[in-house]
Amino acid sequence: MAFLDWLREHDWQAWLALSIVLGMAEMFSLDLILIMLAAGAVVGMVAALAGLGAGLQVIAAAGAAIAMLALVRPSVAARLHAGPSLEVGHGKLVGQQGVVTEAGTALQPGRIRLAGEIWSAAPYDDRLTLEPGQAVEVLEIRGATAYVHPIPSLEP
Repeated sequence: MAFLDWLREHDWQAWLALSIVLGMAEMFSLDLILIMLAAGAVVGMVAALAGLGAGLQVIAAAGAAIAMLALVRPSVAARLHAGPSLEVGHGKLVGQQGVVTEAGTALQPGRIRLAGEIWSAAPYDDRLTLEPGQAVEVLEIRGATAYVHPIPSLEP
């Protein structure tokens, strides 16, 4: 019974110790569950400091932990797991601009300088013709051919 008496007299310290232990355990699990429980323990500590009874402390701690798990953890976990997308290969060229070096049509592809390389290119719109010196934007890559659309110029 000595432990229970000590616990009643030092209830906020017990909540603090529990939150520290849960926080340290989170460092090993890295699943963001134990840190949410630690936040609940901090709320229990605040309730103990406010002079609430043991039952209300437990209810406050449990409510805060459940709220953290339901409301905070999903968005934090989503942010941590969503990193930058890594585009490799031809996909990274879509949206980039190039310059036509050799005229081309839908039936007879021409050439463009794109990202420091020469690519075969055809207009995305079959009715257009690519003219040398024209700026184009890559809309799609199929095989080794870039399908492009001319970028309108503001020159008179």
